[in-house]
Amino acid sequence: MTYSKVLTAEEAVKQISNGDTVAVGGAGGGLLEPTSFLKALEKRFIDSATPRNLTFIHVTGIGDRKDGGMCHVAHEGLVKRDIGGHWDYLPKMAHLASENKIEAYNLPQGVLSQLFREIASGRPGLITHVGLKTFVDPRVEGGKLNKVTTEDIVEVINIKGEEKLFYPSFPVDIAFLRGTTADEDGNITMEEEAAFLDNLAIAQAVHNSGGKVFVQVKRLAKRETLHPKLVKIPGILVDGIVICPEQKQTIVSTYNPAYAGDVRIPTYNLESIPYNERKIIAMRAALELPDNGIVNLGVGISGSVGLVASEMNLSKEYVFAIEQGIIGGIPAGGIEFGVASNAHAITEAPSQFDFFDGGGLDMTCLGMAEVDIDGNVNVSKLGNRITGCGGFINIAQNAKKLVFCGTFTSGGLEVKISDGKIEIIKEGKFRKFVNKVNQITFSGDYAKETGQRVIFVTERAVFKLGNDGLILEEIAPGIDLHKDILSLMDSKPKVSSNLKEMDSRLFINLIEKEEDNHAKV
Repeated sequence: MTYSKVLTAEEAVKQISNGDTVAVGGAGGGLLEPTSFLKALEKRFIDSATPRNLTFIHVTGIGDRKDGGMCHVAHEGLVKRDIGGHWDYLPKMAHLASENKIEAYNLPQGVLSQLFREIASGRPGLITHVGLKTFVDPRVEGGKLNKVTTEDIVEVINIKGEEKLFYPSFPVDIAFLRGTTADEDGNITMEEEAAFLDNLAIAQAVHNSGGKVFVQVKRLAKRETLHPKLVKIPGILVDGIVICPEQKQTIVSTYNPAYAGDVRIPTYNLESIPYNERKIIAMRAALELPDNGIVNLGVGISGSVGLVASEMNLSKEYVFAIEQGIIGGIPAGGIEFGVASNAHAITEAPSQFDFFDGGGLDMTCLGMAEVDIDGNVNVSKLGNRITGCGGFINIAQNAKKLVFCGTFTSGGLEVKISDGKIEIIKEGKFRKFVNKVNQITFSGDYAKETGQRVIFVTERAVFKLGNDGLILEEIAPGIDLHKDILSLMDSKPKVSSNLKEMDSRLFINLIEKEEDNHAKV
C-alpha cells in the first residue's frame, strides 16, 4: 500500500528549484541530522548540475568535522549563500566560504533558532540585544565571513533610547528535518531522539512561507496510533516523509536510551579526568560554581567542570542547561556535545534561548581562543579557520557570571605539577593574550556596561574583567610573575594590589594521593 506522504529522498529533493532557500534541521555529531536528504541533493547536483544558487540556513553546525552533514551539499554552483549558527562541523562549506566561493554569514545560534518563530508568525523579524558589540553587530562585521558577502542582514535600531539589533525575517522554501516515527498523516514523534531542537519552529516557518516540509524518520505507523502528546511536528505541516530504518541517534550512538530519557545510568562509575594543567583549570573554575544555581558548560576544558566538581566533593547543588534544549543530567562531550544522560527535561531550543537571553543562567563556563586587554574574547575565527559562534554569544552575553577557561598559551605547552606547585617545562607556541582579538565573539565593553562578572582562569593565573580591562588577581605557586605571565602577554594587565596565590590544593593530585594511602593500608 502506498501512502500519499511517503516518498524517497530523491523525489523530495526534485522539488527544490534554482534559487530556493533551504532550512536544514539538526545539530553537530549527527543529532537530528536529516542525512538522506543531504546525500540525495548532492547526488542530484552531481548528476544534473541542478538545482543551483541555493541559500542554506542551519541553526547549528551540521556535520562530523569531516565530510558528513552539510559537507554533502558544499559544492560550488549548488550553494549561493550559507547562513549558519556554527561552522566548525562542516569544514568543506567553511572552505568554500574562506575561498570566497559562496556568500557566508555566521549569526548566533539562538538568534537563528528564535528567528524561525518570527518567520512563522509573519512578524518582520527578531529584535534583541544579542550580538551587540560583537562581530555580528553591523558596525563591526555584520556577521559576514568573507569579501564576497556584502548584503547587510543585521541592522542596529533604537527602541526607547536603547540600542537593539534587528534580524529581518525572510521566506524559506524547503525544510529538511528528522524525527523517529511518522504516521500515515505525517504526524512526527521524536521518542528516540536526544533533543527536539528547532524542528517545530522551522516546520511552521516553512509551511507559512508557502514552502514544503520534508521529514526523515526511522519508521512508519498507522494513522491515529501516535499519542498526541508525543507528536512534535503535526502532520498539517508535513508535505513528505522519507523512511530511513538505519538512521542513528548520533554519529556515535545507534541508540543510547539514556540520551532519550528512557533509562537513567549510574554516575559513580564515570571515568576520571587525567590530572594535568587542563584539570587544574577545571578545578579552579569549579570553585566558582554557585549553590542552587543554573549552570551552562561549553566544550573542551569548560565541559569537564561538572565532573571535576563531583570529584572534589563540593557541597553545592546546581543544574546544568545546554543550548540544544537539555536541562539537568550529565552533558556529553566531544562530537556528541548537545545531548545528555539523565536529563531532567528536554525542551525546544527556541524556548531554551528565551530563558538564556533573559538572564536565566547563574553561571557559564566557556572556552577562550584569544583574549585582549579589554576583555574581548574570540572563539569564532582562528586565523583563517572559520569555526563560528554557535550558542556562545547568547550564553556569554547573558549569564550572570562568566568563567572563561583555557591554557595560558597553546600549541605544545608542557608543565610539571608536583609538591603543590606548577612549573612550565615548555611554553606553548601561540599566545592567547593578544593586543587585539581576530574577531570579537564576546565584547568586554558590553560586559562592563551590563555589570557582568567575568573571570578568566588559566593553569597559572586568574584574571577578572575590571572597568579598565584585565586585572591579574591570582598567580599559581611556582610561577614567576614576569617570566611566566607578563612577558607572554602582548598588552600588560593591571596587577591587583591584593594579588593572591591560587589555592595550592589545586596542584596536588588528590585521587592519586588517596590511591597511595589505600595502597599503604
